[in-house]
Amino acid sequence: KKYAVRTVAFYNFENLFDTINDPNFDEEWTPKGLQRWTSEKYKQKLENLSKVLMQIGTNDLQKEAPTIIGGSEIENRNVLEDLVKQPNILKYDYGIVHFDSPDKRGIDVALLYQKKYFKPTSFINIPLIIYRDNNNEKEKETDEEKADQDKIEVTYDKRIYTRDILLVTGFLDGEEINIMVNHWPSRSGGEKKSSPFREAAGRLAKKTMDSIYKVNPKAKIILMGDLNDGTYNKSVKVGLGAKLKKSEVQQFGIYNPFEQMYKDGHATLFYRDSGDIFDQIMVSETLIKEDHSSYQYWKAGIYNKPFMIEKFGKYAGYPLRHSENEIGYSDHFPVYIYLVKEVK
Repeated sequence: KKYAVRTVAFYNFENLFDTINDPNFDEEWTPKGLQRWTSEKYKQKLENLSKVLMQIGTNDLQKEAPTIIGGSEIENRNVLEDLVKQPNILKYDYGIVHFDSPDKRGIDVALLYQKKYFKPTSFINIPLIIYRDNNNEKEKETDEEKADQDKIEVTYDKRIYTRDILLVTGFLDGEEINIMVNHWPSRSGGEKKSSPFREAAGRLAKKTMDSIYKVNPKAKIILMGDLNDGTYNKSVKVGLGAKLKKSEVQQFGIYNPFEQMYKDGHATLFYRDSGDIFDQIMVSETLIKEDHSSYQYWKAGIYNKPFMIEKFGKYAGYPLRHSENEIGYSDHFPVYIYLVKEVK
């Protein structure tokens, strides 16, 4: 049997800023700012990212760059235009779907896609509305509120401006597919204190999936992103209802292949000598069927080639990121999945 293989990837670009001072708190990423962010550094960053993008998921079987790439920590559409024009990836003719998010740092999510394979038909940004408790009181959650998964704690009185969810629907080689790109709220202020915000993001993502199923109960959905939580956290396991095993996934449910990877000791980022997988790609129950007459999930991976890894010092083994002396790649490793279908 012969199979068509399409790679779907996600990569946190880590501060993909241009050098222009815009009114969105980006002063740090300017020639006179804290990062001394010059045109030369920006060009090197673009070159480095494009080098990674063209290689994600490639091997003896799959020699082509990803068909679809979700990205995060993106300043604006202009940096994406510059990225897809890089010599390394220009031939792949990537299209761009991007919205400006209300994030206080001015960073967004986006989707890149090879135009010859994927044809978007609609796209929308879905805002996450969450609020901070000024009194720093512990979250009060009654039994009634615990039962209401869509309810966000109302004692907060100050909105936290974070990234929207990007939902793109289109046709992959003629098959309709829905892609959700996420970058959930950070752990600023501590993991426990900030957890309710990511739990709200998980519920919003699940609610969005449910809305898609109401229109098409057989919809195929791919959810990807930097979730700022591990595969085991409440936002993923309860908010989304993600499952470890394919056999556990019910209709309208979602399968997370990266949970087993975490159990096996893999990581996409490191903090204080501890690795975790915040970057994840999950697939709906409709993408884990045995029938390969249409695209189905095959397998997943973390792309962490030696040139992307810090080799020396106390951060040896970590992703090679930007520093004073070197323009690296990102503080995250990219992740990917393969979709396959039988071809005659």
